[in-house]
Parts: sequence; C-alpha cells; structure tokens
Amino acid sequence: MTNNIHPIFDKILQKDDKEKLLNQKGIVVWMTGLSGSGKSTLARAFENELHAKGILTKILDGDNLRSGINNNLGFSAEDRSENIRRSAEVSKLFLNAGIVTICSLISPTNEIRNLARSIIGAENFYEVFVNCPFEECAKRDVKGLYQKALNGEIKNFTGLNAPFDEPENPFLEVRTHQNDLETCKNQMLTALLPKIVFSK
Repeated sequence: MTNNIHPIFDKILQKDDKEKLLNQKGIVVWMTGLSGSGKSTLARAFENELHAKGILTKILDGDNLRSGINNNLGFSAEDRSENIRRSAEVSKLFLNAGIVTICSLISPTNEIRNLARSIIGAENFYEVFVNCPFEECAKRDVKGLYQKALNGEIKNFTGLNAPFDEPENPFLEVRTHQNDLETCKNQMLTALLPKIVFSK
C-alpha cells in the first residue's frame, strides 16, 4: 500500500449498523462444485426463498462475474486465483452492507477457497459443497462444455485435466445427483437461515 492511499474503513458505517437497518445478518454463502453440478440453479432457488422471507440478497455467479468485472481473466492457475480474489473482495463489500451474498463459483482448489475465506473472514464464510460426480455432470452437460473438453477443444477443464479438490470440511454438503432441487434448497434453508435471522 503506497503512502498516497488512506483507507477510511474505520470512519464509515459498519456491518452492524447495516444489519440493524435490514434486520438480518450479512453472511457469504460460498457454493462450490463442478460445472453442471447445479450451483446456479440451487443458488437461484435459495435466493428466491430468502427474498420471499424479506431477506435482502445478492447472487454473484461465476459466469456473470466473468462477463463483467473478471472479463479480462482466462483459466490459467494464476487467472483462476485472481478470479476468486476479486470475487471474494466484491462479496466482502456486499457482506459489509449486511446483505446475504450467495456466490456460485467452481473455485476448484482448497487453496483458492481458503483465499476467499481469508478475505471474507471465516466467521462470515459458509462453504456449501454442491456435490455431483464428474460422470453425472458430463451426462447433463448443461452448457455443452463437457463434450468440448472430452474432444480436446477446451484445455484445463476442471475435473478432467485441471484439478478439483473436494472441500475438506464444508459447512454443508448437498448431493444434487441424489436429491431433487426442492430437497437441496430446503437443506440450505435449514442450515443457513439461523445464521441470517436475528434470534428472538
């Protein structure tokens, strides 16, 4: 940090002030899993349910972020790490505004998920592993990416020729190949709603 930068973090309204205004606790729900595992679909269903309960939310979807703030990044190890760093910094801004922030990103390695956790703060970071085997995701091939990757048209494809580390100790694991959307959404609500609403 140079001498020309003077942050005012301690002089602006804090997270507690925003949470009192919104009557909710701001947290970051970090959804990780293979492409096609159901992260985005589940994130939307979860957000809709929270919205219906009067909770202010924001989804940060990996593809959306890569079409905007991260549109200059590729898929090298360095760019993947920078993609997560920026996404975590944006999440932290929403978090500090008291907003429930739902991140839907592959974030394939323990290292970069730990980077996100360190930026956001472990006390506000809730990792949800959207678990679906590679074979099932390939069968779904929602975006047509698996066929291209298997044909060699896409390099460094997560789960095929780029690593995906299963989370070591996620806050919650949902298995989208074994349970339907409603069941997975309700698992998230049961686990996360107590972290969002103020106890009476």
